[in-house]
Amino acid sequence: MKKAEVGNVIEFKDGLQGIVEKINENSVIVDLTYMENYRELELEEKTVVNHKNYKIIG
Repeated sequence: MKKAEVGNVIEFKDGLQGIVEKINENSVIVDLTYMENYRELELEEKTVVNHKNYKIIG
């Protein structure tokens, strides 16, 4: 599996999307404000996603 790089857009957990900001050994930190409906979903600005749990879409 290819690991995401900083700036990649990834999709995870039932269609959530975000931009990778930092890469850790086992996970990435993702900025969720990329999504147009971010405010409606009432999510935190950032989240951590394990490398096994996302796919790179852009």
